[in-house]
Amino acid sequence: MAPTSEVRVLIVDDNAIVRMGIRSLLESEDDLVVVGEAADGEEALRAAAQYRPDVVLLDVRMPKRDGVSVVRELAAAAAVLMLTFTDEAEIVRQAVTEGAAGYLVHGTFDAATLAQSVRSAAIGSGSFTAGALAALRNDLASPPAAGLRSGNHGLSRRQAEVMDAIAAGRSNGQIARDLFLSEKTVKNHINAIFMRLEVTTRAEAIAVWLGTKVA
Repeated sequence: MAPTSEVRVLIVDDNAIVRMGIRSLLESEDDLVVVGEAADGEEALRAAAQYRPDVVLLDVRMPKRDGVSVVRELAAAAAVLMLTFTDEAEIVRQAVTEGAAGYLVHGTFDAATLAQSVRSAAIGSGSFTAGALAALRNDLASPPAAGLRSGNHGLSRRQAEVMDAIAAGRSNGQIARDLFLSEKTVKNHINAIFMRLEVTTRAEAIAVWLGTKVA
């Protein structure tokens, strides 16, 4: 879990102007600290080892090694939040399967959403812009509402509702308010869901739930 006082962020994008813009947005927030930048996947791995960020904002299309190819290695020590112009369903699915905690598409979110997504990623909660989530769901054989089918992955109806909310990028507090539950009850449901799906993170749970890998 990230420190409660600040969230350390590494920005990875081959476009220096994009990196500058992201840095400017994040540094306007008192609790978000940009500790480094990288221009490709190889640089990202070196920078992550050097700066030990809590969250890595990772572009997809870059020279040497693209973003998707380094997600698994980066996610071993930090939360990885894809931040890219690419919303191709196959790319979204690969990123989530490799361990990305979320997927944001440029032009579909504002500064406040970006900041909150970074905070959410730091505490283990995924964030997906609507376009990325729709692209992922549309690429699957099962319908988006599959989570509500009786017996899907062995979850109860209430657990399925919680899992649908997780897949939509909702935080524990938001899920509690939406479903009229206490946050403790939501956490209990999530623990039970993780055991049933045989996963340990929200990103893995989303990958199983949306059909990007077999439970």
